[in-house]
Amino acid sequence: MQAKNQIAGVVIAGGRSLRFGGEKSVAEFAGKPLLLWAAERLERACSSVAINARPGTEAARLATSHGFHLLHDIPGDPDGPLAGVHAGLLWAQGLGAQSLAASPCDVPLMPEDLYVRLVAAAQSGAAMVETSEGRQPLCAVWPVTALPLIRSALQGAMHPPTWRVLEELGARRLRVDPPALFANVNTREELARLEAETYQR
Repeated sequence: MQAKNQIAGVVIAGGRSLRFGGEKSVAEFAGKPLLLWAAERLERACSSVAINARPGTEAARLATSHGFHLLHDIPGDPDGPLAGVHAGLLWAQGLGAQSLAASPCDVPLMPEDLYVRLVAAAQSGAAMVETSEGRQPLCAVWPVTALPLIRSALQGAMHPPTWRVLEELGARRLRVDPPALFANVNTREELARLEAETYQR
């Protein structure tokens, strides 16, 4: 497993959350913003964590107020999670890190040690989570050496499937079940239901 100081982390929080009716990443789950659940989980495996968010958003303000680095998408990149990974990898490269662990901002039930395990699975390459229901490509580790491939994949107006780029990198799979641990929230009703189900067990 790579040393912690060789791993940087990024929370992808640049989406527009149209179905949520507001900024999803700053909504609270069990009294804590979703963004902080994700960032603190990454800190277990990473020496430094950044938040990828749009300028002038609540997510950007929350990130800086809690001491996290703030990253914006590279101008010209199409909207989507791979654009956040691109920004994160450029930042990681500048830090001298060898890899970047990437996390979605809206999946609060992921295991606390997920990224420690995912970094170990990646070794010096790429890795992504897989459940019995399929790939979870937004939960992944990317080597900094993937930058040329990602730049190429992002050329043009369309955002490519993230899983496809990871497959091109030969990403290892980390099997984690049950799939319910990776339930993401797209509406306020889903968030409230997930919180109620979690804390009524």
